[in-house]
Amino acid sequence: MKLLPNSELYDTGYCVLFVRGISPVDVFPRIVGDEDCRPVSVDRMEAEVIKMAGEDLEEEDVPALDIDELRSSGMICDEGPLLRAGTHGDWCFVIESEGPYLAKNEIIRSASRATVALSVLKSESGTSWISYAEDGEILASFDPLLPQHDNGSRPDILDEITGYREAIELGDPEEAHENALRKIQYGLGCAVPQEADASSMLAIRIPGGY
Repeated sequence: MKLLPNSELYDTGYCVLFVRGISPVDVFPRIVGDEDCRPVSVDRMEAEVIKMAGEDLEEEDVPALDIDELRSSGMICDEGPLLRAGTHGDWCFVIESEGPYLAKNEIIRSASRATVALSVLKSESGTSWISYAEDGEILASFDPLLPQHDNGSRPDILDEITGYREAIELGDPEEAHENALRKIQYGLGCAVPQEADASSMLAIRIPGGY
């Protein structure tokens, strides 16, 4: 089973935030700090078209969508993170193609209030980062190639739960990110199949968020 995230679906990089026990509607305000954000439903390809077209988006570019609704929601702009959120089991997952917005410490802390959150970043150049937080505290934050250099407050906790360090040590260094991520996902219970990203999901845009 192929899991989300992966570079086949997001070949220009991705950042994904997993949060346990919360809905997409409730996670967006934690991310943007705005209770009045207005999500709309878009699928993965529609999201990419919206990002590429920017303010030049026209109705024929996304025929299945209401362009007036997209405009009033703030979805149509020339730059800024476009975030799509869905659920699988007990977890909500938020996907950002390319940019690193969801890897910000303040977002991870906010998303993890009264629960746990996992942020996974991989850029087109291959740079990667994984962060894990519980109730507003980032416990682990590291580059899988250098797991011994962890910026979290209590990094051993994530390894105790998931055993990801052994997966890195025993695996190919070139696959350190993949090996650590999958071990962590299965350990935490957020192993989301890539098919969960196939349909339309609630999405928001954060103009100027980068």
